[in-house]
This record gives sequence, C-alpha cells and structure tokens, in this order.
Amino acid sequence: MMMHKAVPVRVDAMLDDLRALVEVESPSRDLAALTASAKAVAAVIESRLGGRATLVESEAGPHVHWSGGGDPRVLILGHHDTVFPLGTLARRPFRVEDGQATGPGVFDMLGGLVQAIHGVAALDDRSGVEILVTADEEVGSRSSRALLEERALACGAVLVVEGAAEGGALKTGRKGCGTFQVSVAGRASHAGLEPAAGINALVEAAHQVLDIAALGRPEIGTTVTPTVASAGTLDNVVPAAATIVVDVRVESADEKERIESAFAALAPHLDGAEITVEGAVGRPPMPESASAELFALAQQLLPGVEGTAVGGGSDGNFTAALGVPTLDGLGAVGGGAHADHEYVVIDAMAERAHLVAGLVTSMTDCGR
Repeated sequence: MMMHKAVPVRVDAMLDDLRALVEVESPSRDLAALTASAKAVAAVIESRLGGRATLVESEAGPHVHWSGGGDPRVLILGHHDTVFPLGTLARRPFRVEDGQATGPGVFDMLGGLVQAIHGVAALDDRSGVEILVTADEEVGSRSSRALLEERALACGAVLVVEGAAEGGALKTGRKGCGTFQVSVAGRASHAGLEPAAGINALVEAAHQVLDIAALGRPEIGTTVTPTVASAGTLDNVVPAAATIVVDVRVESADEKERIESAFAALAPHLDGAEITVEGAVGRPPMPESASAELFALAQQLLPGVEGTAVGGGSDGNFTAALGVPTLDGLGAVGGGAHADHEYVVIDAMAERAHLVAGLVTSMTDCGR
C-alpha cells in the first residue's frame, strides 16, 4: 500500500488553481490551446498529488491521466475542453467576488477538476485512484471514448466531476443524446419563370421537420428537437438543397433504437426529392440504477444531498452503459454552463472536495 501525506483542503489554494486553469483558454478542437491546457492541468495535478500526470496524445488534443498506484479501484473522470472561443477571457476574465468565482469554464468543468484534485490530495492513501481528464467531451468524446471506457472497466467505479445539478444535487441519471443531420436534395429552377420545373428542397424540408418533430415522446422522456435549418441561395431560385439538424434525447435503449430506425426510414414527400440522414444517439442513456449504490454512499457522507436525473449527457453515459457504477454531478456547485454568467459557489468548494475524498476512501477501502 502506497502511503502519502495528506494535505488539508484550503479554499484559497483551490481558487489559485482554478484561476491557473481558467486563464489557459481551452476551446474544443483548438489543438494548440488544448495542449497548453492539458499541460496546465497536469501541472496542477503533479503539484498537489505528486507523481506524474501523463499526456495521452490524440487527434482531438492531449488527454491527461494520473494514477496513485496500486490496484485501480476508482476513476475520477472529467474534461478540460470548454465551449468558449479564444478571446473570451479578455472579455470575461476570472474573478472572485460576492461569494462566486466566475470566468469561462469555471462551472463546466474546471471547478470540479480542482475540487477533485484537492479532495484526493486530502487523503493519506491515494493508491487505487486514477484521474482522467479528456480533451473532447464537449464535442462528442470520439477520441477519448475508448480510453475512458478502458480505464472505467479497469477501475470498476467512476466519479464524474461535472457540475452539480440545480441546488447542488448530484446527477444520478442522464438521458442518452445525439445529433442527426437530414439533408434534402431537390432541383433548382427559376422561381418566377419555371417554379414547377424545380423540386423545392425547402418545401421538402418543411415536411421533414414536421415528421421529425412528431417522433418525440416527452411523456416517456424522448425529445426530438429540430434546432438548425438552412436552404436556398437566392430569392428568385427554387432551392436545390436544404439541411436540418436535430437534437435527440432518450431515457431508454429501446427509445434509442426506435429513434434511430425512424430517422433511417424518413422518406421524401415531393416527387424527385432525395433524403440523406447522418447521425445517431451517440451517448447511450445513463440509467439511475447505475448510480444507486454510489449515491447511497454519498448520502451517508453528506446527509441531505439530493440526486436527480438530467437531460444533458456526459462521459458518465459511456461508463454507465458498460455496467460500471457511475455517479455524476460531483463537481462544482453553481450554474450558467456554456453561458456568460457561468459561476461557482465558493462556499461549497471545500464540502464537495471532502465528498470526493470520502467517496474515494470508501471505494478504495472496499475489498482490501
């Protein structure tokens, strides 16, 4: 058993580390920015936990992996990419005031990373703990999925440090989610001289939007929401092409299959129009059963903490789908994810770091 000297949880130190991470901007798909961000995350991990934080290169940018040694028993999972473009920091710099920390990425999810690192640092024994911080969660986790699934299976339990739900609740379930793009091919013609000679892709797209929206079953948690559409080139030309982008959320594997089959079966309404569909429900649902055992443990450690199922997806969807016990929403208490008013509640930071520490201790002691 590898022993380490515990370090008390200090909010001022957490805020220092949070500032260090926020001030290295990390928009998804920007490889140079993500490389700098990964190095910053690794530096914080190494300074607080010792050992070596390895950069795992990928086409999406470097992921960061750290191990406390010994038999792996719990994976702490997060990401360092954010949705904010370079330059956001100049407009919205990191600030600490009125009991809140603000700045791009503080809630989703750099605050949670910092809390988890300091929670692990508070432990006398860090063996059995792994931390994986990926570079592409915000854009689908295509380059990190295999790695995070591998480490989840190796560890046997996952704590996801995404931001807490409203009121500080933990996230005990998540919908499966995906994006579809429906492309319509028609035929251009002069809108005034020969409108009937064309095949109006915009009209076909309108039919498809209504068909697609009708696929939703909100009473059982399935939402199908057309979100972006485009068509046409000039105001006097019958549109030859159109596209529709659709957001899909489901609570069950059966609904995932139904929706994917329904999109594959979409058929044109106008003679001569053609339909092409791309996409899938890429993140499977995270059922509440996957978090039940870990959530019960969290309730023992932090009496009164609530749990809730949410519509958004995370990498916890992937680990839960493998049958690995997964508890999500263990990160920062705050709000405004992906928005300019994003914030973290400072008074909750130490409590959440201690919750991570307590969960890790209970999980790594199990079976020893």
